[in-house]
Amino acid sequence: MGGLFLPSPSCLTTQALRIKTKRSGPSISRRNWQIRSMRAVVQRVASASVEVEGKIISEIGPGLLVLVGIHESDLQSDADYICRKVLNMRLFTNDKTGKAWDQNVMQKNYGVLLVSQFTLYGTLKGNKPDFHVAMPPLSAKPFYASLVDKFRNSYNPDSIKDGVFGAMMKVNLVNDGPVTMQLDSPQTSKNTSETAEG
Repeated sequence: MGGLFLPSPSCLTTQALRIKTKRSGPSISRRNWQIRSMRAVVQRVASASVEVEGKIISEIGPGLLVLVGIHESDLQSDADYICRKVLNMRLFTNDKTGKAWDQNVMQKNYGVLLVSQFTLYGTLKGNKPDFHVAMPPLSAKPFYASLVDKFRNSYNPDSIKDGVFGAMMKVNLVNDGPVTMQLDSPQTSKNTSETAEG
């Protein structure tokens, strides 16, 4: 009977590396693995307000406080998605039936307070935050303004409030629940576009 051959540990390690390299294909930069989408943190609130330089400039009663982070690669399609999903998220109880998670902010006729928040795209380099993937202010300001317009055009304009882009703001809220949801726009269209360009 022939002896049973057992590969040495070094041989196994080399083979495993070859398999891993073969499966992974061409190297992909870490940047390509980062989430690239518009991001919204949606909080169901009993009330919320924004204060700038000691003055309250926007406030709502019951409704949604939405912190919005705009990525450098965001398109109008991302803004459309975030607007549609936020306004249709069923985060409220139906008072007539008692059913939870049944109605959206429009059905309740509640308010929406939008606040631009580039730090949603912050990453840490050591202990220092880095925000280089957020859209630059000169581009982000009109983009954010167009997002606010989308909300106002899709709902009662008087129910949509917002902060002051680029200002030092104090955001006060009473989180109802608490209920906090994170929402990212799809990346499918961006990935398809990159594949076509590559």
